[in-house]
Amino acid sequence: MPPAASKTRSRALSAYDRRWAAVLARDKSFDGTFVLGVVSTGIYCRPSCPARKPLRKNVRFYATCAEAEAAGFRPCKRCTPKAAPQDANAAKVVDACRQIEAAETSPTLEELAQGAGMSPYHFHRVFKAVTGVTPKAYAVAQRNKRVREVLKGDKSVTEAIYASGFNSSGRFYAAAAQSLGMKPSQFRAGGANTDIRYAAAACSLGLVMVAASPKGVCSIMLGDDEDALIRELRDRFPKARLRVGDRQFAALVAKVVDYIEAPHGRLDLPLDVRGTAFQHRVWMALRAIPVGKTASYAEIAQRIGQPDAVRAVAGACAANKIAVVIPCHRAVRSDGTLSGYRWGTARKRALLEREKRKR
Repeated sequence: MPPAASKTRSRALSAYDRRWAAVLARDKSFDGTFVLGVVSTGIYCRPSCPARKPLRKNVRFYATCAEAEAAGFRPCKRCTPKAAPQDANAAKVVDACRQIEAAETSPTLEELAQGAGMSPYHFHRVFKAVTGVTPKAYAVAQRNKRVREVLKGDKSVTEAIYASGFNSSGRFYAAAAQSLGMKPSQFRAGGANTDIRYAAAACSLGLVMVAASPKGVCSIMLGDDEDALIRELRDRFPKARLRVGDRQFAALVAKVVDYIEAPHGRLDLPLDVRGTAFQHRVWMALRAIPVGKTASYAEIAQRIGQPDAVRAVAGACAANKIAVVIPCHRAVRSDGTLSGYRWGTARKRALLEREKRKR
């Protein structure tokens, strides 16, 4: 066996053994970091479940409840694994988040774990179970947020480099370009020197306007007045160069119109989506909802590993500016009734009805 493969297998076995040891000890500190599915019963449990211990050969480990359910297991009624993670762990993660947000330079995983009184491996698992992202991803999102806030102020780009917690200009520009979708100086100038192509076309829902930066589609809007849609686009990118799309761009718009009229599968287009780490997780969950199906805000919150973040999920849906491709119209209330929609509940209802017919 090649050395790399042997090393990977060793790590995998080590992780399995740690989980199995937690199950044998009914260690509550591991609750929320993984669940175990029992093949012989078809049930999945918390590591600390007081039920009779299963045979090791019948156990399958999963990072989340959603993964276990996707594999065909149902939740244990005794230990209720879908309930929120242990309060003590959640409090430690909140403290770690505050530490990340306040630090000028992102603390290391080891420093965060030491502050929480856990091993780095265990803390990493607990943090992801509570927030839905890794400590590193959370730190990156906070630093990117700081970049946007600093650049909106009166500081120069050079001053922003150090105010955002970067110790070199190279890392700053690499991270900023990815999070902003353009150069920092362009973002600070409201999208100056950035070309954004756009075009509108008629559809059964009125007008659809598609806009794209060089990185991908940055906006899909629905409306009745083309001038109003252009004004909204200009408000988002006040200093960008808005250009009417050419014939090739018209083909892209036609794809969107065709999908609106006859929805099927997932419309895969290059996207230039800007948002927080949390918003991106919600938008990814929305894109995973099949055509003809809906999900409540509570269900989406559960799927991203943050069952208490129902209002935040609704806010992320409302912040979506790319209609249809990121199908926020498939998010509904817990009783199945329609909630608000950026482009009107009548359009939301029409989209859902035609998607159900196409199933």
